[in-house]
Amino acid sequence: MTSGSRAKGADTRRRLVAAGVAIVDDRGFSAVGVRAVAARAGVSHGAPRRYFPTLASLLAAIAADGVADLDRSLWAAMRHSVGDAAAAYWAFAHDRPGMFELIFRHDLLDSAGGDLRSTTGPWFSALAEAVGSAERAMACWAAVHGLCVLEATRAPEAVGVVVDESVVRRVAEGFSV
Repeated sequence: MTSGSRAKGADTRRRLVAAGVAIVDDRGFSAVGVRAVAARAGVSHGAPRRYFPTLASLLAAIAADGVADLDRSLWAAMRHSVGDAAAAYWAFAHDRPGMFELIFRHDLLDSAGGDLRSTTGPWFSALAEAVGSAERAMACWAAVHGLCVLEATRAPEAVGVVVDESVVRRVAEGFSV
């Protein structure tokens, strides 16, 4: 393979992932299919299979893009406080609900490649250090993640409660040591 064909292949792979990310952000991850991604990327419907042998491997590559975005915002926020990190997590979940849902679908992504846990694992370790223990970190994460999921499903509206960034921030700060 020549360096030109490798570059073209890398470009096609990037276009496929970018197309998948756009679909997830526009319509949710359930709208991602090989043909939909190919059409959005402007390539033949068979092209994705040359780069991603399964739909799960394509989803893992798409999720890796979202994890990288969340990783950047979480680390920048974690330097300030647990509340800021929770607000960043909330903002990502609120602004990119399809991607948020996808990156936590371990049932789909675990064996699909992408090694997402090498990125997400350190988040938990940093949170545990910030709040003083793994148990407190798990409780904090469960509370913040739960609020994000509840808001995504609009469940708080049913009981007349407003969940927003300030609520998420206060909940997370309650775990700080």
